Order: sequence, then C-alpha cells, then structure tokens
Amino acid sequence: MPCPTTPIQRFRPLSHLQHPREVIRQFTPNWFAATMGTGVLALALNQLAVPMLTALAEALWLLTIALFMLFSVLYVARWVLFFHEARRIFGHSTVSMFFGTIPMGLATIINGFLLFGVPRWGVQIVPFVEALWWLDVAMALLCGVAIPFLMFTRQEHSIDQMTAVWLLPVVAAEVAAASGGLLAPHLVDAHQQFHVLITGYVLWAFSLPVAFSILTILLLRMALHKLPHASMAASSWLALGPIGTGALGMLVLGAEAPAVFAANGLPGLGEIAAGIGLVAAIALWGFGLWWMLIAVLITLRYLRSGIPFNLGWWGFTFPLGVYALATLRLGSTLHLGFFNGVGVVLVAALAAMWLIVASRTVQGAWRGELFVSPCIANLRGLSEKCAKAPTDAAGAFR
Repeated sequence: MPCPTTPIQRFRPLSHLQHPREVIRQFTPNWFAATMGTGVLALALNQLAVPMLTALAEALWLLTIALFMLFSVLYVARWVLFFHEARRIFGHSTVSMFFGTIPMGLATIINGFLLFGVPRWGVQIVPFVEALWWLDVAMALLCGVAIPFLMFTRQEHSIDQMTAVWLLPVVAAEVAAASGGLLAPHLVDAHQQFHVLITGYVLWAFSLPVAFSILTILLLRMALHKLPHASMAASSWLALGPIGTGALGMLVLGAEAPAVFAANGLPGLGEIAAGIGLVAAIALWGFGLWWMLIAVLITLRYLRSGIPFNLGWWGFTFPLGVYALATLRLGSTLHLGFFNGVGVVLVAALAAMWLIVASRTVQGAWRGELFVSPCIANLRGLSEKCAKAPTDAAGAFR
C-alpha cells in the first residue's frame, strides 16, 4: 500500500489506504478488542467509588457503546459489500479467534447498563438488559463451539505457531457468566433469577476447563519453542483473562447464590456455593498472580528489542482489567486491605496502559495503517504474505 511521502499526506486521514472504502473492506473483529479494554476500564474505575472517577467511568462506558455500534456497522457492511472476502476469516487461524471479542465487548456494555444505566434511567431498562445478556450468551456459546470446530476441521495449526489468542473464543462464555451474576439481583422474579444464575454456572464450566487446557498447551509451547514474534507480545497477558474472569465469576455468582437458591426452595445449597466460590476465587487469584508476573517479565524481555504497535496491544488491557476487578472484589468480600491496595495499583496500571494504547490506536486509525485484513484474495501488495503460513501474526494483529 502507498505510504505518505509529503507533510500534507502525512496529516491526511486514511493516507495509508488506496480508497476510503478500504476501511470497510479491511475491517476485522480485532477492533472489538478496543471495546473490551475501554469497557473494563470503565468498570474498574467505578469500583474505586471515587465521585470524579465514577463520572469518568460512565463517560468511558458511553464511549464503549459508541465504539461497539460503530464497529458493528463497519463489520456488517463488510459482509454485505465484500462477502466473498469476509468469509475467508473462517479459514484464518489467527483472525478467526477474534470473533470472541464481540460478545466480550458486549458484556462490558451490559455490566455498564447495570452499574450506570439503572441508576440513571431506572429499573424499566432491566428487561432490555436481560434480553441483551441472553443475546450475549448465545454469541459466546456459538464462538466457544464454532471456532474450535473450525480449528479441528478447516484451519492449519502447529504448536510452534500457537499463542494465547486461542483463548479468545472460549473465554467469552466465562465473561458472560460473570455478567449473569451481576444481572440476577436486578430481576424481580425469583425463577428468572434462578435461570440466570444456573446459566451463569454452566457458562463458567463451559469455558474455564477448556481455557485451562489451552493454558497447559501454551506452557509446553513456550518451553519448547520459546516466545512468539514481537508482534504477538501482548498475547502473553491474555492468559490472565480466563483466570481473572474465573475468579470474578465465582465471587459474583457466589454472592447471589444464597438468596437465589433459598428463594427457589434450596436453602443451604446457596451457602455452599458461596463458600466454594470464595475459596475458588482465592486459588484462581494466586494462579493469576503467577501468570501476571510471568507476563511482566516477558514484556520486559520484548521491550529490549522493541514491540511494534498493532491492535494486539489491546491485549494488555482487558486481562489486567478483569484481574483488577477480581482483586477489588476479594478485598471487599474478605475486608483485607492488601487486596484493596493491590487492586488500586492494578487499576492505575490499567488506566496508564489504556491511555497509551488508545492514543496509538487513534493515530493508526486516522492514518489508516491499522486497517489490514490478512490474506484477502485480491489485495495488492500482500500476495507474499498470503503465501506464508496462515498464522502470520503480524498481519492478523494490525
């Protein structure tokens, strides 16, 4: 693609694209990772319960909604206008994983409706939020089954090319489970609460064991084949996502279990669920601490030679955000200042990383250099890239 050579070109929007319609033609689900990172920052800032930060959190939540709607329009337009090129994503072993970012980004919006929308617009929006949550559940289940099936049948994979990106389609159900725990107490009917809570536990079990299986393979891959290409540096943080979300899901579902189970004729069982959830969350938090420290060391190693910017940098944000939320939730549940202090530090780190990634994303989007869909058939200048292995990470993450 042509690169700008004059100062005028340098500041012209979409100067890296041959035509503005390339924004649609080159649009991929990778962009929804920005809604995940922005949405989780809004939720984390709200947990700090500082009035100024709460107002900022609500503004970020509204921004998340705007981004999600914009990205949805662009991606639907791609399927309508460039159907034959868009469907190639199902055969791509990296970009297809990012379908999972769509329901996960939607889940942060659903949580925001419960935290910001209900106080602002009242309980009359709860039925809408519930319908949105069931849609999110359906999307998460579809991603969690369809993408692995494509991995088994259509795509080419090898262990030396594997990264934590494999986690994205399966973790979406886990994120929906945590959202279900937040939704349940807002429902009036006890039977509806029971349905949502049980669905939440099923979604948690649907996701976490598969995610841990992938983490096991990932440990072996990194021991045998060392670190992936620098363009995939942020993927080292993705492992923190299912761990932090798993801990948060156990805490949120467990907190509602006693009342919901008792209201449905199962007193005592809810107390057991709450206790198991707390212990499981503490254990998962400890496991997450190990992964976070490893991710920090890996990132420092990458920084020595430089990390090229791409949309994959949003992988630094959401996993750290859910781990921060789980940490703050443990602090409020156990009344331990240690977790509260660590949680505040994690939220501060998340905010700093979001500022860096968001500013670089805006710059890249303005110039058009981030709009790249790997290996579409008639894209000039990428024929050599298309001939490479289908796990070409650098192209997939732009």
